[in-house]
Amino acid sequence: MDVFDALTELAAARLRVSALAPFVQPFWDRLNEQRYSPGTARQYMNCVAHFAHWLRRRRVSLQTLDQHVVAFVDEHLPRCTCAAPVQRSRNQVRAALHHLLAVVCASGVQQDSRQSSLIDEQLLRFDEHLLHAKGLVGSTRLRRTKIIHALLSMTSNSTTPSADELRQFLAQELSRVSAASGGVTATAVRSYLHFRAFEGDHVEHLLPVVAAPAHWRLAPLPQTLAPDEVSRLLVAFPVDLPSRLRCYALVRCVVDLGLRSSEAIALELDDIDWVAGTVRIGTSKSRRADVLPLPQLTGAAIADYVRSERPQTTSHRVFVRHVAPVDEPVTADVVRRAVRQAYRRAGLQYTRVHILRHTLASRLLNTGGTLKEVADVLRHRELDTSLIYAKVDFTRLGAVAMPWPGSRP
Repeated sequence: MDVFDALTELAAARLRVSALAPFVQPFWDRLNEQRYSPGTARQYMNCVAHFAHWLRRRRVSLQTLDQHVVAFVDEHLPRCTCAAPVQRSRNQVRAALHHLLAVVCASGVQQDSRQSSLIDEQLLRFDEHLLHAKGLVGSTRLRRTKIIHALLSMTSNSTTPSADELRQFLAQELSRVSAASGGVTATAVRSYLHFRAFEGDHVEHLLPVVAAPAHWRLAPLPQTLAPDEVSRLLVAFPVDLPSRLRCYALVRCVVDLGLRSSEAIALELDDIDWVAGTVRIGTSKSRRADVLPLPQLTGAAIADYVRSERPQTTSHRVFVRHVAPVDEPVTADVVRRAVRQAYRRAGLQYTRVHILRHTLASRLLNTGGTLKEVADVLRHRELDTSLIYAKVDFTRLGAVAMPWPGSRP
């Protein structure tokens, strides 16, 4: 089948006369290999045709295509007046052009963006430093590199900010996040400056500029759900809910096992021992493998999903995408969305997934568990991390509470 036959006459004409014509068939093949539906593939092809039409009015080198993708999505689409039919949905166009760039790069055409390449090279070395010198896991490294990418994007030399640029960046970031998140930003910047010093740069004068906002880790009371709220949450999965079994199994993993979003999506089929009734958690922050008992209801939810809803795929991950590309695992956003939408259906005013870990810790303590057991279940590297849960150990707190002055004995 000629791919152009699947397009409108105008879209086909725009692609045939463009510099992107040699990549049309590989682009179409990529979408089919990743099992996109014919309708979605045609829409993505129309996005590329729109982009090709816009490129014709510019002398564009394929080596700078990525820069023009950014300009097309951010500048052209909001005020587009191109003749119909064209695709103007930014999310759809961005997704289609992401596939196009992958096809162009796979053909051997290298993107040439000096500023971006300098930053990317610097971030790659920083990430390797965090991995090999600091032993940090992927999620922590990703968060730090994102922060540093934002910092370097506004600096003048792409590697090391000036003191004024650093102050401006920190003021901007700390004004829009909580004190806890501000501490993460400050830690990432300090970590990057130490890395630059390790590389031989003289950045000692910049370290005093980085001051984290005041935040006492054990000051707040952990927010938890009441038992009846947990029950309401677990029944908030109506039969007509899209991907219902996957959503329910993910929420049970968080509620019953206290898994982080990153740990839930990293579960593989081989991690579950159905005979012994255990599950192996291998991607926790401590970069170690932990084996936990698998509660019967949690195992049943996962088994129902695997048998009845999980698509046929080559992926070994338990939780996978239900739409193209189906051979890829879900992201942590799927877990967060499943929990938040369940909160909303249950009529609960919560939004954070981490509250369910706090709830599990509180439930363990108030049914006779110890802080050491909480630390084991939540896979904390240090017992000190679990000390905050002493504030919700109401049984033991009641045993040591002193009478209020003037109250009856």
